[in-house]
Amino acid sequence: MVRDLDVLLKPLSRPELGEIRIDSNTFAVGRKQPPFATYAKDILARLSRRHARIFVEEGAVYVVDLESRNGTTVNGATLADVPRKLSDGDEICFGGTLSYRVAITPRSRPATSSLFVTLRPKPSDCGLDTIVIVKFPFLISKADANFSRYTGQSEHGRQLRYLSRRHAQIYEQDGQAYIQDLGSGNGTFVDGERLAEQPVPLNEGAVLALGGQHFVYEVIIQRVGDELSDSGPRKFLVKREPSVREESIGEKADGEAQQAQAQRPPKLPVQDKTQFVASPTSFLQIYGGDKDAQESSAASPSAVVPAARASVIRQGPLRRVRSLLSEIAVLGAEGEPAGVRSWWRAAAVGGILAVLALTAYFWSSPERDLKNAVARGQYARAAGLASRLLEKHPDDAELRARTTEMALKANVPDWLARIQARDFDGARNVLTHMTELGAHDADLRSLVGELGWLGELERLVSRRGGPQAPIRIYADEASIADLLERWNEDTEEHQRAMVRVASYVPQFNDWYEEALSHLRRLQSGAVTYLPVIERLKSNIATELARDNPRALQPELQEIADKYPGLGGLDDVRRDLARYIDIRRYADGREPGRLFALLHSAHFVTPPFAQSFRTLIESGQLPTSDLLQQYDAATQIWIDGRIEDSFVALQKMTPGRWSQYVDAELQRRRSVSARFVALQQSRTAGDFVDQLLAFRGSLDPEADVYFLRATASDLNRQRDAVLARAQDAMSRARTAWQAYQGSGGIDAFLQIETSISDKFRLRARLLAEASQEAQRASLIYSAVDPGAGAGWSALRDEIESEARLQRDKLRDLSNVLEPELLNAKLALLGEPGE
Repeated sequence: MVRDLDVLLKPLSRPELGEIRIDSNTFAVGRKQPPFATYAKDILARLSRRHARIFVEEGAVYVVDLESRNGTTVNGATLADVPRKLSDGDEICFGGTLSYRVAITPRSRPATSSLFVTLRPKPSDCGLDTIVIVKFPFLISKADANFSRYTGQSEHGRQLRYLSRRHAQIYEQDGQAYIQDLGSGNGTFVDGERLAEQPVPLNEGAVLALGGQHFVYEVIIQRVGDELSDSGPRKFLVKREPSVREESIGEKADGEAQQAQAQRPPKLPVQDKTQFVASPTSFLQIYGGDKDAQESSAASPSAVVPAARASVIRQGPLRRVRSLLSEIAVLGAEGEPAGVRSWWRAAAVGGILAVLALTAYFWSSPERDLKNAVARGQYARAAGLASRLLEKHPDDAELRARTTEMALKANVPDWLARIQARDFDGARNVLTHMTELGAHDADLRSLVGELGWLGELERLVSRRGGPQAPIRIYADEASIADLLERWNEDTEEHQRAMVRVASYVPQFNDWYEEALSHLRRLQSGAVTYLPVIERLKSNIATELARDNPRALQPELQEIADKYPGLGGLDDVRRDLARYIDIRRYADGREPGRLFALLHSAHFVTPPFAQSFRTLIESGQLPTSDLLQQYDAATQIWIDGRIEDSFVALQKMTPGRWSQYVDAELQRRRSVSARFVALQQSRTAGDFVDQLLAFRGSLDPEADVYFLRATASDLNRQRDAVLARAQDAMSRARTAWQAYQGSGGIDAFLQIETSISDKFRLRARLLAEASQEAQRASLIYSAVDPGAGAGWSALRDEIESEARLQRDKLRDLSNVLEPELLNAKLALLGEPGE
């Protein structure tokens, strides 16, 4: 009986996945392997396709990481690319997320083997020998005796360079033979298909090609009870004594091949070629041996390198020197009879040994410094040393991995601290330094790119006012769309990269989870608001191009009501109202109002700012030079220098707007003349009415001087003025009640194609109520704002209805003729008039 082992993986991180029982001598871990292939995608995000392998060897259990992206740990310690022996109770973790408790129990099984694999050369006259595999696993290697003996032969020797030292393995699992390529340079082919990294079954009659078209074999599968026959099925096992050659190889490779007659291979048909019984290879050798340097491709083969020298070339500087010292020592001992050693040969060898020893010491200094820096936790220094070494040895995978690890450990904590302190420029500088370290490390540069993306995500969240801030139109949508597009291109790859960073820098993990929550909020908001924003932006551009901005008012109101979480709408609505006013006064040729609006015009949303610039460039609005001249003349007018302001207006640059400047000049002359007349009528009985009429005609922004000049008269006539305000509000209330009693202006009156008497009457009542309410409000605000507080509700109700009716009529601009629409609006009057 042979003592074997049962291995049980008890889940720690994901109990719902269940236990994994390993009852064979080899078990593959990877996201395409059972049972992992059945897990959800988020569970497999950190698992590589060829992640790790667990195997049983000589009564012990081992695990080896297969250069997985996110690594394998045992009891928290990261595995290198050499096997690690497992003990009962160890904790093993794949990719940082799938962790298990290892349970190892012995079991007994009969010491029998039922499977034999024979590799018979194709064609039979190619000069290759048959290989019989009776013990597993079997390592296909150019250094194995089954292949290395061809060295020096003309054709076979030249083709041998297409094989790797760790080319492929053939192993048995559950009574089935499997073959797996081990990352060979020129590949392994089964029935013409090149193997990927996953093992495939090796079946009867398959054609196996190793490294090209020379080492080609037909696969013959035999089991206990079978006999190979050229003409019929196999029925029984022929027990025979092995040949001398078989015994020699079997004794050297594995004495177990001769322990039982029942385990010897069946007799093959008589052939001219020798049958070689292949000895088993240790899993430790297969998974723990030194990796090859990159083999040359079949299209451009390199020169054959003897096995002994090839191992020297692939080693690092210190190991190469040690190997050379060993070879020189051997040379020094060869070529002389026993007891005869010339002193000069000893001196020469000793001198060479001394020189090479010194060379090895200084040659290995950078590696020694790197090792010491890592041991002391000096990650910044280690990262710099590793980067400089990688520049000299860019193909060294182990050194590249060390560069990535040290650069992350040295810089990510600083980067993270700057991100949390909202020092985003400083964080970007840290990544710039990391990029320099990764000049020869593509993996590190890729991870730096991921960190850069996270930094932009947090910058956006901070700029918006936090993760719960609304998405703002014309401010956030482009940045959010770009960030999400990059994330969605390969979400799983991004997640694996982040988890890899966290495996080196544990404090990164908690913050990364927080950043992902910010991302999820953005994704949720983007699904709801980005389509609405794009539709609204398209409609704004369309209506501005049609010079119909009023059509946007009801849409903006509807979106504001339906999507209260959409930010930036208030800015859009303010810009829209300002733009509509400018267009209205520009069309009406009222330079006083227009120039006052242009003086304070400032648009924060891009489409209105662009349309405003277009109006100026096309001559539909005054130029900035003309505005400056007008502002200067207006400031003189505000200061009370009346005649000087007239002169300033007369000196303005003539052109398209000169006639409108002249109109403003005449208005100001009229204001000045009426002011003089008002001062002369102080004793008249209707002075209060003249005073109120004069103030009501003034522009509150441009005619400030005259408002101040009549303020004292207004206060002296306070009681009479308040009585006039009271009368105005009474008239406003009477007109409003009459308007309401008539039924108001309904949709039928709004859309009628002519102005009916009903519309004319009701529009007059509403306009009168609005004008009287505005007049009273101006009087109250100038004399006693508190006295008009009791009328504020009535005034607001009247103004709301007047504004609503004007908006509804403008919404019908595509239905009503322009002249009819303007006539109806004129009956309603304009705000403030």
